Amino acid sequence: MSATGLRCPGCGSSNIVDDDLYSQAQLVCVDCGSVVSEGTLAADPIGGTDVSFSRTTAVTKKPCLNLIKGLERVKEICRILRVNSGIEDLALTYFRQAYQHESFINVSLQRKEVLAGCCVFVSCRQRDWPITLGTISCLLNANQMLVGGVYQEMIKILNIQAPFIHITDVIEAHVQEYKISTQHVPKELAEDSKVLTKRAVALVELAGDSWIVTGRRPLPIMMAATYLGWQSLNPNKHRLRLSLDKFCQLAKVQKHKPAVTRITELKEVLWKLGRELPWVTETVTQDDVVRLVGDILEHRHTLLTRALRTHEIAMQADCTQAGTLNSPTEEVAPSQVSESGDQIAGASSVVQRCPNNRMENQEGHVSHQSEDPEPNWGKRVLFAPPCVIHAKRRRVEQRVQNVTGDEEISDSEINSYIRTPQEVRDFALMQKMVSSSNSGNS
Repeated sequence: MSATGLRCPGCGSSNIVDDDLYSQAQLVCVDCGSVVSEGTLAADPIGGTDVSFSRTTAVTKKPCLNLIKGLERVKEICRILRVNSGIEDLALTYFRQAYQHESFINVSLQRKEVLAGCCVFVSCRQRDWPITLGTISCLLNANQMLVGGVYQEMIKILNIQAPFIHITDVIEAHVQEYKISTQHVPKELAEDSKVLTKRAVALVELAGDSWIVTGRRPLPIMMAATYLGWQSLNPNKHRLRLSLDKFCQLAKVQKHKPAVTRITELKEVLWKLGRELPWVTETVTQDDVVRLVGDILEHRHTLLTRALRTHEIAMQADCTQAGTLNSPTEEVAPSQVSESGDQIAGASSVVQRCPNNRMENQEGHVSHQSEDPEPNWGKRVLFAPPCVIHAKRRRVEQRVQNVTGDEEISDSEINSYIRTPQEVRDFALMQKMVSSSNSGNS
């Protein structure tokens, strides 16, 4: 079969035929036997699509093993917390985005596991699911400082924000972790979670009114409120004799060491308010104030006002007594007390201290004021923030004296420079020579 329109480049003949003798078809000149073209690609239409080599040999990229394990860990945490599918999908999306970043791609497996927990945490916060970083730390069995650092780095990289929640919003979920129902503990120690949550919320609100919550971690405060609420709902001998350690073992929760301090602070506040109950005739102590928690919480706003007023009167009496013991010409600054109303919860009485009285010596001269720092005003008020009550002592810079070199050297300082017996003999000889020269001159 001849190919029309083609000529042999060797002899110019147009007698060109297809040679299908071999597997590859060829166009051959019948007259001279020259091969005009080889293969069928010469007959393909011009202008076809260009396909790169990488696309023709590309293989679907599979996720690495650590990424797969991290995604599974996110799903496990979501199942433990029993969150909905929307929170789980959002957490998986955040983990995929953060895992590919250079800050988390080449880190230890522990940080990657913490990253999974932080993704679940921020997803819960964005979907109004109450949870704390302490809960995530307990689930991962990781240090809270490490979890907090990874969380801050993650939200900075992903450029996302998690809304802040109040401590009272997470108490219900926190109380449900305590296994103190009738199915787990005896009847005299069992308590309904809803009733306990209501009492714990009231105690936390009282802690907020008295500045205990300010600057503190939420988990120890919630544990202290849950423990005191559990004791106050049925203050029998079985509950009152249980310490916090035994209560945590009974409820099968992990104890937080700062909770012991929070319990002491809450008892102190309850004791200050319990003294203002008019129908309580016996002396109230911090050990038996748990029995009065119900009455204190019911009338806490009134008791706060009464306690602040009583403290104000006592401070005025102390200032007046201090003024009568000193010179009558001295003026005593009036006390200033901030009122505690229903609109502002937790306002504490701020009393201005009486000025330091100046004492005159026997010669009639006024002595200078002491250079000691002023006493902490948090010790003088009824309620104050923890950073004020336990304020850090500021470092006092010592004044640098101008040294001219003409100052007299004391004997004790001279003795500190003399170290060998030879130096002692030389110093004695020098003193003898100085004394003899002075006697000769005179």
